[in-house]
Amino acid sequence: MTIKEQLQKLATEKNTPCVTISLNTHRTHPDNAQDVVVLKNLLKEAEERVINEFGKRPVISLLEKISQIVDEIDVNYNLESLHIFLSNDTKEMVKSTWETSNVGVHISNNFAIRPLIKNYNRSENYLIMLLSQSGVQLFEAVNNEIIREVKNEDFPFAENGHYNTHSDKGSDSKHLDDLVREFLNKVDKALVKVHNETNLKCVLIATEDNYSRLQQVADLPGVYLGCASIDYNNILPHHIAKQSWELVKELQKKRRTEAIDEMQEAVSSGKVLTDLQEIYQASIDGRSDLLIVHHDFSQSVIMRDDRTFDLIEDASIPDAIDDITSTIAWEVISKNGRVVFTSQDEIKNLGNIVLKLRY
Repeated sequence: MTIKEQLQKLATEKNTPCVTISLNTHRTHPDNAQDVVVLKNLLKEAEERVINEFGKRPVISLLEKISQIVDEIDVNYNLESLHIFLSNDTKEMVKSTWETSNVGVHISNNFAIRPLIKNYNRSENYLIMLLSQSGVQLFEAVNNEIIREVKNEDFPFAENGHYNTHSDKGSDSKHLDDLVREFLNKVDKALVKVHNETNLKCVLIATEDNYSRLQQVADLPGVYLGCASIDYNNILPHHIAKQSWELVKELQKKRRTEAIDEMQEAVSSGKVLTDLQEIYQASIDGRSDLLIVHHDFSQSVIMRDDRTFDLIEDASIPDAIDDITSTIAWEVISKNGRVVFTSQDEIKNLGNIVLKLRY
């Protein structure tokens, strides 16, 4: 199941109750030993709150799931955070490479999916092309992990076959450069074919000289996200994936900055909302183009009707929605709008949550 499919499933579930448990975790020992303690405490809190609010009989399946979870998680494979989604009908566990600000137990009629939305927004599917002395390989990656090597009628390429066959031109640097460009032009055309089939862009692992040459002969220079300098001592898949992900993360940060600039520019056109109630109503009406939420902001509410709510401080009271921003963000995404969560404080001069309207 992809992140988007998982998000769709959990976002659309309505159940009484839906329990979401989120905690920050650690990858290594001894720090990950404390994760078990934190998880047990959160599970105990969830059990007590569910029993107190709903009794045992109506939620017996949910209580069984809560009691079993701790034995199903191996802390040796923890990442930066863990998110557990439980109801009478559902049990999903999601490990994330991003820390969460939503630590705790969230109980409502739907799941607190904000961490999954962040995962979805900051998950990047892309290609990595390794251009080395021994040939050219193409991989597909998600974030910092390679999920497959692309093998077709073009890839992998053997080493450059466009070598010099004229003894009188052995020292002709222009001739040798032309041969390399001819080879790179073939590589580029093969990459563009894969891009057209997958709509994925590519990080190149190569020397700066070869990246410069490739850009000069490329049919679609914009297909390349950038170049990470090749280290011939470290060209194993896990190493080039780590290299590429660092480059992609910087591009994501740049996109978030550009989104903030876009929002600032839209203020003068009167298409920006900063009132939470108005933002919610616009999101369910499908008028949302771009939503930006500050990483630290959340707001609990009690719904008065389908379109209005009251702000509350205590998220544990019956029928509370722990974080209305999760609901808003899903409404925007499900209606083909854009959502950005950011820790960049440049947005705060407009507010902690801001919406640019389509119309």
